Amino acid sequence: MNAAFWHERWQNQQIGFHQQEINAYLCEHWSELGIVPGCRVFVPLCGKSLDMLWLAQASHPILGVELSPKAVEDFFTENALPYRTESQDEFSHWQSGSIELLCGDFFNLTTAHLQQVEAVYDRAALIALPPDLRKKYVDHLAKILPKKVHLLLITLEREPRDEQGPPFCVSHDEVQHLYTHAGFQVELKAQWSIKTQRQLPAVERIYHLYRDLDSR
Repeated sequence: MNAAFWHERWQNQQIGFHQQEINAYLCEHWSELGIVPGCRVFVPLCGKSLDMLWLAQASHPILGVELSPKAVEDFFTENALPYRTESQDEFSHWQSGSIELLCGDFFNLTTAHLQQVEAVYDRAALIALPPDLRKKYVDHLAKILPKKVHLLLITLEREPRDEQGPPFCVSHDEVQHLYTHAGFQVELKAQWSIKTQRQLPAVERIYHLYRDLDSR
């Protein structure tokens, strides 16, 4: 998978991973993280997720990163949000009120970009990546995030015969391995048995991840 793959998916509207409504798990579990209004939330590989609107309406400034310019523009235009754009460093910056989206490669983000972030919401980043990229993603995320941070993570696990990602299957053991090695405490909040589009069994899980490097 490379940049061309994602640009083609967005240009051809092959975006079955995009949810047309606010994620129910976000609404149910966000408050359990104890994130107070005003805390900035980072949304990696954000696409045009409506979840960003929900978080913004909960008084959280939003910072998203997305590779596809079409996805970023669609987010603002489809939600009738006036925006301004400018180019800085490796990214084009799009902003409307408290929502700022960086269009570019996630792996070009630095600590300077995320220095004011206090929480992360990941519904579609980890599961968008194939196995060979997931460790690189988590390691880079851990490197650029502030020392103290909360993360709400949603994953999908399904049978190998139904593995036609993205989204990709991520097991509970893999989540534990990736994030504990990156310095996070991992708490499984809930899990649900579901059916995939091919009507095969799968499990969705939601996690609260937390780290505080200053407390060590």
